[in-house]
Amino acid sequence: LAAALGKDAKTAENFLRTAVMVALADGIYSTTEADVLHQFCQALGLKVEALETLRHALCQDQVIEEEAQQIGGLAPGLQPPQPPSDILNPVRHWLDGMEIHDPRVARFICKMIPAECPFERDVVLFGRKIVHIPAMCKINPLYEQLVGLRFRSLSYLADDLGEDVSQYFK
Repeated sequence: LAAALGKDAKTAENFLRTAVMVALADGIYSTTEADVLHQFCQALGLKVEALETLRHALCQDQVIEEEAQQIGGLAPGLQPPQPPSDILNPVRHWLDGMEIHDPRVARFICKMIPAECPFERDVVLFGRKIVHIPAMCKINPLYEQLVGLRFRSLSYLADDLGEDVSQYFK
């Protein structure tokens, strides 16, 4: 990975930002995804505080769940320690800092991040609403950062490179 990306720290960090977006695209950040991103950081020789904070919080939650399962659940009235008020804030700032300088990355982002807020549906069975699935923009805590990144990518392609970006609005 490091050989393919070269020695440019900005390119390596933008690769990591893109990997984080892909990992969070489904709204779930798993231990497996955190481990892979940690391996990427090691391979690229980068230490990203936002990812370390997120990884630490994820590991804490996993330990608390495992301990609760071992003792048969938590006693009534006991709650696990609460994470900081906004654990994703460092990740938000980190994603907002991504600069677009590569047309391939810009095109990838424009294709990956939809032009409109993805579907909102009601699941109906035998004429009765069983469940409501909210729009993805309402449940993805990083949606604003993704839309901002898509906008920066579109602006780079259109303004800096003079490309026709109409294909990304379909």
